[in-house]
Amino acid sequence: MHRSSSCCSLVPLLPAALLALACHRSEQVALAPAQEVAAPVEPVPQPQPAPPPPAPTADPRLRKIAEQVYTFAYPLVLMDLTRQVMTVQTPINTFQHLRAYPSAKFREVVSPNADTLYSSAWLDLAKEPIVLSIPDMGKRYWLMPMLDAWTRVFASPGTRTTGNKVQHYAVAGPDWQGELPEGLALLRAPTDTVWIIGRTRVTSELDTLAVHKLQDQFKLTPLSGWGPMAVAPEPPPLTSGVDIGTPPPQQVAAMPPEQFFARVAELLPENPPSDADAPMVEKMRELKLVRGTPFDAEALGPAELLALREGVADARAELAAAARHLPGEKVNGWRIFTDTGQYGVDYARRALVAEIGLGANLPQDALYPATNVDGNGEPLTGAHRYVLHFDKGETPPVEGFWSLTLYDEHHFFVDNPLDRYALGDRSKLRRNKDGSLDIYIQQETPGKAREANWLPAPAGHFNLIMRLYWPKEPALRGDWVPPPVARMP
Repeated sequence: MHRSSSCCSLVPLLPAALLALACHRSEQVALAPAQEVAAPVEPVPQPQPAPPPPAPTADPRLRKIAEQVYTFAYPLVLMDLTRQVMTVQTPINTFQHLRAYPSAKFREVVSPNADTLYSSAWLDLAKEPIVLSIPDMGKRYWLMPMLDAWTRVFASPGTRTTGNKVQHYAVAGPDWQGELPEGLALLRAPTDTVWIIGRTRVTSELDTLAVHKLQDQFKLTPLSGWGPMAVAPEPPPLTSGVDIGTPPPQQVAAMPPEQFFARVAELLPENPPSDADAPMVEKMRELKLVRGTPFDAEALGPAELLALREGVADARAELAAAARHLPGEKVNGWRIFTDTGQYGVDYARRALVAEIGLGANLPQDALYPATNVDGNGEPLTGAHRYVLHFDKGETPPVEGFWSLTLYDEHHFFVDNPLDRYALGDRSKLRRNKDGSLDIYIQQETPGKAREANWLPAPAGHFNLIMRLYWPKEPALRGDWVPPPVARMP
């Protein structure tokens, strides 16, 4: 029994030819060959996992195209998000009138003004034209610029261009064909989406009621419902499911590239690029972004998708840098924009204006000198005190009016004890004995004697925008320029 057990225990270690012999030898003899055979066995090599595939590398050319297309389409997407936010409470084809100046809590549009009461409306011209009716405006300055979906001003009725008489306009989309009733002037929009940003001048708080009466007479009517015998149509539905707590520029910035370009594809059918944009349309094709076709990010290869994402990141960085270092001709620390409202193929400028001042007018209607530095080029900050000094007769030359508005680093109003966001020719400013004018820009009050001329600043960085409504030729030609913002000791 013992021998058999020892023999069987060696079965796995012995060749078959030796097995019978080993089982008939003594236990001592049997152990010797067993110990020899039990020498270490070479390990069997295990298959190694395949090396990971190389990470995709973005095509530099496609990355640049993605950057250019994002910059090109940025105003279109920003306009769309702004429309969604603003039509949550006021439906399409309906005026929303601001009855008082925007407050420091206002976040719907960057760089709002504190000089006029807004009358804003978003039009959808896909079905038919919309009729805009303006009452007799008396001697009051008014302006009703119209922007297409790409932020281009295509019409600008107002005191400067059409006077203050009663007037009616049929605003029609690019594809509408038909006859207009007598008494209607045609305004052809390049896109089916139109934003009207009406502005009516207010001279004082007591003047607001008179402006309200005029605002109530601004009318928008579908062409089929216009006329003495027409039946008023049902009001369109309100927009729902929209984030109204986050400013539209921040919403666009947070969009993943795939979502951004998918939204561009959705907007293109009713808002076509212009003929001058043909080269950019070809670049869009290289990203598989084609008008009339949904954008499918899954159709892109890994390298293409990486190029798309890196290109968008490049465009965002360029836009942020441009917003920090304002473009335009720089004089006395001010950047003077002289080509807003119409941009041609300067897509970078168009995107920048949308980012920092969506809804900007034509220069003939308004100039916007802007600065975020003092006369020495140092950033404006509430840690210092400043003064803007106008010599006698050197305040901004305008047919309309002028103002100086202060914004925080995000281009919104700054909360302050006076609820004062701007000063200008409608303000009760105190002039110096020699007829000159000083505006004090600082965080703390300059004292009772100067408080009428105080423009409150925040603790951190801030921006200044001067507005010249209906500027005179010296301002348009550049013969007049704003004085520098001087830092006080």
